[in-house]
Amino acid sequence: MASKIVDKIDPFKNKALIKSRKQKRSQGSSHYRTQGSSELQALPQLKDTPASEQQDLFIRKLQQCCVVFNFMDPVADLKSKEVKRASLNELVDYITATRGVLTEPVYPEIVKMIACNIFRTLPPSDNPEFDPEEDDPTLEASWPHLQLVYEFFLRFLESPDFQASLAKKYIDQRFVLQLLELFDSEDPRERDFLKTVLHRIYGKFLGLRAFIRKQINNIFLRFIYETEQFNGTGELLEILGSIINGFALPLKNEHKQFLISVLLPLHKARTLSLYHAQLAYCVVQFLEKDATLTEPVVKGLLKFWPKTCSQKEVMFLGELEEILDVIEPTQFQKVMEPLFKQLARCVSSPHFQVAERALYFWNNEYIMSLIEENSNVILTIMFPALYRISKEHWNQTIVALVYNVLKTFMEINSKLFDELTSNYKAERQKEKKKEKEREELWKKLDTLELSTNSMQKIIA
Repeated sequence: MASKIVDKIDPFKNKALIKSRKQKRSQGSSHYRTQGSSELQALPQLKDTPASEQQDLFIRKLQQCCVVFNFMDPVADLKSKEVKRASLNELVDYITATRGVLTEPVYPEIVKMIACNIFRTLPPSDNPEFDPEEDDPTLEASWPHLQLVYEFFLRFLESPDFQASLAKKYIDQRFVLQLLELFDSEDPRERDFLKTVLHRIYGKFLGLRAFIRKQINNIFLRFIYETEQFNGTGELLEILGSIINGFALPLKNEHKQFLISVLLPLHKARTLSLYHAQLAYCVVQFLEKDATLTEPVVKGLLKFWPKTCSQKEVMFLGELEEILDVIEPTQFQKVMEPLFKQLARCVSSPHFQVAERALYFWNNEYIMSLIEENSNVILTIMFPALYRISKEHWNQTIVALVYNVLKTFMEINSKLFDELTSNYKAERQKEKKKEKEREELWKKLDTLELSTNSMQKIIA
């Protein structure tokens, strides 16, 4: 009973206990295809075999490597594990150094071996309250073998002898779908290999490109609107960054729709910090391809602007500056009013990092040139916030930065600056006068209430 009361008082107690008990440890997959096969026997070395027999031995070694072991038991099948590890190492070296080994009969065996090893049901997270920013990831226990399989897969795809026309029978939509599911692995080493593999597949299999884009689109939509949990978002966005870079002009409507309906809503997720750099890169790539997308992108960012998370606000400001670095003057004029209204709010933020990041915009030469060309509009929007902060903000660094911005505005348009200063002071005087009148009215009402109460007492 006492412990339950403590839990109610301190809701973070359980999480702290989990973290204190949790050590960085490996975790195997939740499903093993354990074949009741006997112990693996070492096969002859490929380099010691006559050339006429190498293909058959190559296939036998591939088939031998299809056996999957349980690495959660560190002492089980030690000899067989070592035989497989040595075979995988040999296969990697063989496919890298020897030409003419990728003949038609080996393609199905290679893809089968890869599929047997990497395709598996991913285990649920060890820590139900897993925070990717704070907690150590759960590492894949079978990595000693998995790493070599991924290495072999990459060398296979990158080999000069590789023929996509032969491989496409085996590396198909079903294969790609299973590959994409693995991006949810907690192990960053695996996701890094998957990123490179998928990128190679996208480059070599033209018929799979639209399918890959569609499935990535579906993963992101599920992440945004259903789960808010997917470990490989950053890696998939990194692949998309180079895909977008290769889009032909004019952009297809399908690509524009992806930007507006998928990439912009990705800014909403609470785990934005894990993939924001890759996301911002993708957005800027689109704007460099098609400047007319600037207005919907900026308005979309303003729509999803964080209300309570200052860390996300700083990230949004960084992305906004990247967008302004590539914006065309005509597009800037379309978005400058809502944009600088938001900047005025950021500059006024009591959180000094948000205010500081917003004020750094005035250190950017290109942004300053855009501000100078449109000073009449921008100065009118920014002046009240800047003037008020210069008198009231608690942080002296922010006050110093604001003085620099005000000084810059004064140099750009001194006439308008003086006019706005006098207008602002006049408005402040009016506000003070209204405040004083309101206080006097309340005093009169208090006096009237007191006199009424006194009269009632006398009558009584």
